[in-house]
Amino acid sequence: MKCAIYKENNQVIVLIPSKEALENYTVYEIAVKDVPAGKPFGIVDFYELPNEPQDSWTVEETDLTDGVGGEVDMFVTDPQHPDYVAPEGELIEGDTDVTG
Repeated sequence: MKCAIYKENNQVIVLIPSKEALENYTVYEIAVKDVPAGKPFGIVDFYELPNEPQDSWTVEETDLTDGVGGEVDMFVTDPQHPDYVAPEGELIEGDTDVTG
């Protein structure tokens, strides 16, 4: 099972997506939404995390290269997201069908 890790106040934080979230989104998409804005993150195998107290874990920020937390707390697939692009043929609220 994949999860995302990032650093906050010199501690390693683990973001474990729920089974339900993974039915609709990738670990990457979940991390972009849920990791704090501007924080780099890495995607790792949960079962490869150290088997010791989490407060003793270390990770270099240079190893957190899979993405960066997004500025918006929603998925890019949400029509309210500023970077949302509607699939071809889908109308967004306020649009009108001009194909007549």
